[in-house]
Amino acid sequence: MIALSIVMLYLAVFRKFEPYLLIPIAFGMLLVNIPGSGMFVKTVEEIGGESVVSYSGLLGYLYYGVKFGIYPCLIFLGIGATTDFGPLIARPKSMLLGAAAQIGIFITFLGAILFGFSAAEAASIGIIGGADGPTAILLTSRLAPDLLGPISLAAYSYMALVPFIQPPIIKLLTTKKERLIKMEQLRPVSRKEKIFFPIVVTLVCGLIVPSSVPLIGMLMLGNLIKESGVVPNLVETAGKSLLYIVTILLGLSVGATATAEAFLSLETLFIIALGLFAFSVATASGVLGGKLMCLTSKGKVNPMIGAAGVSAVPMSARVVQLVGQKDDPSNFLLMHAMGPNVAGVIGSAVAAGLLMTFFG
Repeated sequence: MIALSIVMLYLAVFRKFEPYLLIPIAFGMLLVNIPGSGMFVKTVEEIGGESVVSYSGLLGYLYYGVKFGIYPCLIFLGIGATTDFGPLIARPKSMLLGAAAQIGIFITFLGAILFGFSAAEAASIGIIGGADGPTAILLTSRLAPDLLGPISLAAYSYMALVPFIQPPIIKLLTTKKERLIKMEQLRPVSRKEKIFFPIVVTLVCGLIVPSSVPLIGMLMLGNLIKESGVVPNLVETAGKSLLYIVTILLGLSVGATATAEAFLSLETLFIIALGLFAFSVATASGVLGGKLMCLTSKGKVNPMIGAAGVSAVPMSARVVQLVGQKDDPSNFLLMHAMGPNVAGVIGSAVAAGLLMTFFG
């Protein structure tokens, strides 16, 4: 495990694979696997006929922020403060592409059940297809905390590999003629629309899937303080200082769960393989959704933007832009792809809420 943590540090520092989170995760793994360090101590006690789990040591105390779902929600607050939902508001039907990309979550859930995982474990594995690290961590901490280490590493690894995984799938499922489609410029979005959007989304998602409120609520609160334009210091704090502080705490806490006993097993290999399957299916279902939208719009929608329906913001949107410009350097799809991309953030949070409702 120490050797693995050093390899991960190499990938983060020299290969720049999600370095902001992979560095603290890998270093947390390094710390917890040093014999006798006492950095993360898990204790199980029988109290009143029930098993009560407690944690001690520096990383053990920090882990309570994961256990109670605090860190992922605070990260969503920071993401909201740095996200522009304008492209989604300008083209609301982009939400359909964000929803289509979540199909990978549920197909992988069924696949994990077939491999013998419990429903709660399968739900935690399937959420990797949403390509949203904080969402995967929150759901896994609630449903299958023993799998937190491998699932978190798989989720963030595949997020880092977006530029390598998505282009072959996009090219396989689209024709050159489809990739050359140029889309009309998005309409301007007013300030009032941007202010009302987070409020409406919170109410709608909260009333339909109440368990999604912790993530959706924090995401939309962050966006509201950004779009209000009256609290610049809060935007600065949430989008920078708080976001990076919590990222360090979250990374260390997740890395602390990657002990040799929990990580070095055949089960971990299955999780990593299923995670890749989930992400690939999510990308493919998004592209296929884009092809359907292209057909119904009579060729006005470039189907590649559906690949951005996964929640890897803004990496997936940039991948769509790069793939499009390889066929036509004058084709600018970034803003069009941002609509499905931010819709994917909402979609993955709602999917996690549904899984929590059924299996939590």
